[in-house]
Formats: sequence, structure tokens, C-alpha cells
Amino acid sequence: MRKAFKYKLYPTRQQDAAMSAMLETHRRLYNAALAERKQAWEQEQRSVFYGEQSGQLKVTRKTNSFLAATNFSSCQATLRRLDKAFQAFFRRVKTGETPGYPRFKGRNRFDTVEFPSDGDGCRFDGRCVSFQHIGRIKIKLHRPIEGQIKTIAFKREADGWYVVLSCDLGDVNVTPAGGPAVGIDLGLKAFLVTSDGECVAPPQHYRKAQAALRRAQRKVARRQKGSTRRAKAVHALQKQHQRIGNLRRDFHHKTARALVTRYGTIVHEDLNIRGIARSRLAKSTLDVAWGSFLQILSYKAEEAVAPRHAARYRPFRGL
Repeated sequence: MRKAFKYKLYPTRQQDAAMSAMLETHRRLYNAALAERKQAWEQEQRSVFYGEQSGQLKVTRKTNSFLAATNFSSCQATLRRLDKAFQAFFRRVKTGETPGYPRFKGRNRFDTVEFPSDGDGCRFDGRCVSFQHIGRIKIKLHRPIEGQIKTIAFKREADGWYVVLSCDLGDVNVTPAGGPAVGIDLGLKAFLVTSDGECVAPPQHYRKAQAALRRAQRKVARRQKGSTRRAKAVHALQKQHQRIGNLRRDFHHKTARALVTRYGTIVHEDLNIRGIARSRLAKSTLDVAWGSFLQILSYKAEEAVAPRHAARYRPFRGL
């Protein structure tokens, strides 16, 4: 079982600039690899796979100073990210779904750099996290880590930088549920109704923030493209959307935790969320985010029967 732990980073000004430069390098690597695959198919009807692009990466790093200033394994992780996008594209083609060909990433569409293993270009010592070519960064460890750290990634959000630690908690030994069973019915007038008759009202975070979003979006529209004032307005708009997302996730986590704590078996209806989201109820459907809630409920139920692991730290010995 895998579990992710997310913490706020506090880089210096120089580290912030280095992280931004590394993120831009990975974005360009992703776009260049996508362009290579696209051109090879359009011009030669030839498919390019991860193995070929990973082999070319060793040669490219010798002539590209920006790629040379990044960790090799992290560059491979970016190429794997593109490969997963193509695998999902071909899977959707085979099943008859809307394919959605992988897109080139703009500056605001690429925000994560992943390091595939702890100790290879990155290191977490229990108090700080270190990245190759960036240095040791302070971290706000607001909760302990469980399991063994497998991958480390830094991510840029509207309010700063975060580190995401993906940890392995081991195999889950499912034990018989001791609590009562319950069925839940998801809806829009009520977020959920249990078979016991309990009703949870929808929080409507997006609808409550529409006035503030409208003002922020108008401010962006009035600014000249490419100007510093427009960049500040866009940043303010991003923070508004981030706040809505944080409130929604907080509500989902607390509601799911309450259900998992009280009941041993939870059964929910099989909703056609995508179909409802295409109807006149789209705004309300996307606001309640049933899919996100069910995903959180699923992993919290799995976590409830999993054995707890103590946090494991390795001593910091540098990179």
C-alpha cells in the first residue's frame, strides 16, 4: 500500500530560483520528447518508446548544459510521465473512449519534478529535504511519516513549494470488519444520505466563492498580457482556486474519516459521474466532486485495516 505525505517547503531565494529553473528544464524535456514522438509518427509512421528516448538522454546531457544540471533519474521520471500519458491515450482508443492525445505543457501546466528513489539525487533526513543542484531545504513536518520512502517530488503551487513523499506501508492484511454496515446515497441537495437516515449538507465551496472569483478574473482580463501586473493578478486568481480546492479536500477527508470510524462496511451507489457532469447539473456536480470523495473514502477504508508502520528515517550523508 502506498501513501503520500505532503509538506510545505521554505527555500531561500537562490533555492527558489534553482527549483524554478529545474522545473522549466523538465517541462522543455517533456515537450521535446512529445514533439519527437509526434513527428516520428507523422513523417515516418514510426512509434518512439521510452527506452529509445531514455537512451538518447545520455547523449543529449553532454551537449545540453541545462539537462546536465539536473539529476539523470529525475529526467527519466519525466520521460516515464510522458510514456504513461501515451499508454493512457492508447487504452482510451482501444476502449472507444475520447482519446485525448497528450498535449504540450505550458508554463502553468507543469508543476512537479519527481525523483524515483530516496538517495538518488534527493534525500530526506527527518527534518530537511535535499535535492541535487539545489541544496538542503527547510520543511514543515506537521505530521510524522509512516512506512518507507520510495519517491520524492517537489511541486509548485500558488502559495509556494511543497514536497511530496510517497511511502510504502507494506501489504494490507484485511481483517473482518467489526462495525455495522451502512449504505450511502450521493446527491446534490444533500451531499450524502446514509441508510440510517443521516444527511450531510453539500458545502458548495465553489458557489460561495463565485463572487470573489469573478472579481479576480475581471482583474486579470483588464491587465495587459505579459505585464507584471497581469502576473500578479493571475497569481491572486490561482490562490483563490487553490483555497477552494483545499476547502473541498478538507471536507472530503473529514466526511470520509467519520464514515470509516463509525462503520465497518460502507456501500455506495455506482454513479455515472462523467455523464452527470455533461448535463445542466455540471457546475453543482463538479463542485461536490463525488469522484474525489469516493477515492478518498476508498483509501481511508483500506488504511483502516492496514497495520500501522513507524516512521523510518535514514541518516543524512549528503548527495
